[in-house]
Amino acid sequence: MRSGVLVAALVLFGSGVAASAAEPVAAHARNVIYIQGDGMGLGQRELIRLATLGRHGDLAMNRLPVTGLVHTDPEDPDEVVTDSAAAATALATGHKTRNGAVGVDPSGRPLQTVLEQAKRAGKSTGLVTTAQVTGASPAAFAAHVPSRDLQSDIARQYVADSRPDVLLGGGEDWWFPKGRPGAWPDKPGEESRSTHGNLVAQAQRTGYTYVRNAQELRQTRAPRILGLFANEDMVDYGPDGAGKYAPSVPLVQMAKKALDTLSANPRGFFLFLEEEGIDGMSHENNAHAVIDAGRALDATIAEVLRFTRAHPDTLVIIGGDHETGGLSIENADGPNEGNEDGPFPVPGSNLQFKVDWTTGDHTGAATPVTASGPGSGALGRALDNTGVYHAMVQAAHLKAN
Repeated sequence: MRSGVLVAALVLFGSGVAASAAEPVAAHARNVIYIQGDGMGLGQRELIRLATLGRHGDLAMNRLPVTGLVHTDPEDPDEVVTDSAAAATALATGHKTRNGAVGVDPSGRPLQTVLEQAKRAGKSTGLVTTAQVTGASPAAFAAHVPSRDLQSDIARQYVADSRPDVLLGGGEDWWFPKGRPGAWPDKPGEESRSTHGNLVAQAQRTGYTYVRNAQELRQTRAPRILGLFANEDMVDYGPDGAGKYAPSVPLVQMAKKALDTLSANPRGFFLFLEEEGIDGMSHENNAHAVIDAGRALDATIAEVLRFTRAHPDTLVIIGGDHETGGLSIENADGPNEGNEDGPFPVPGSNLQFKVDWTTGDHTGAATPVTASGPGSGALGRALDNTGVYHAMVQAAHLKAN
């Protein structure tokens, strides 16, 4: 074991070195699936585990054979703690950048992404998220802009340049021009605001089938799909009692459709899957909704792992771009030391615990990563977030940046 910190993580996840050595021996990964719990640090993973399965159970995301620890700091002149844009750019390109930048280096020069490299190799590609599909994390895999706020520019680049075969998530406001509402109602202060005209119509002209809800997604058999299922993010953020995790289309349904669609390509695929609710609800210090989002993420991971049993030439990586909230788990009868949430029952016992939040923002904590499939052994250590990119391109025999 190369890191004392990693030993602790391996013990917590019930994984070990011998398991890492048991990774499949396929020559390379035909498919690569990167699954992100946005804002998901070790505290969030343990919260979700304890609250849903108790002390003697474990999550699907923790049962993969390889466990590592990922450093998340950006290449930013002013800040030590990363945002989602810089973190996702490092994961997608193998290069660090400043906060707010998407798919570009600190000077604004475009960086080739693993999704673009997979596309050039003849693979199918997809972006699936409960955030806005043009949000910072998915965008870093398929767009190049100096600011994450340029979401219409990101949408235009999807349609005109990177052209992922499957695009599923929220954010229709960035695809329709002002005065042209989409299928999902805007809250006060929200409105359609594409700066490039009707990007949905442009996508349809270039071969995308547009779907607006769960039924249309279920019914389509199109090889190229654009699905927008909320005007902004698919999660209603808010503090405990106000925020609600209830996406109009469950992440697991979007993931199933993406897997069915992309796996038709005999050359394989690259797929980015993201649960945004963990980050958004951690910003709100809403542990109840973090648990709901985490339960949905783990159900999606279980579905992905069912897919890999029939497709063992698939590299699966599960990580968090950063930690949000400074979440810690404490005994329910301990002193009130700050912003606490709970108590929460531990299934299968008479025990309870509470959650203590130290911030409503991101932290600089390293995040755990678990992986399986060809090339996953490269992640079984403490590594930089850029190393996740290198593991993906090496496993899939793509040309690295």
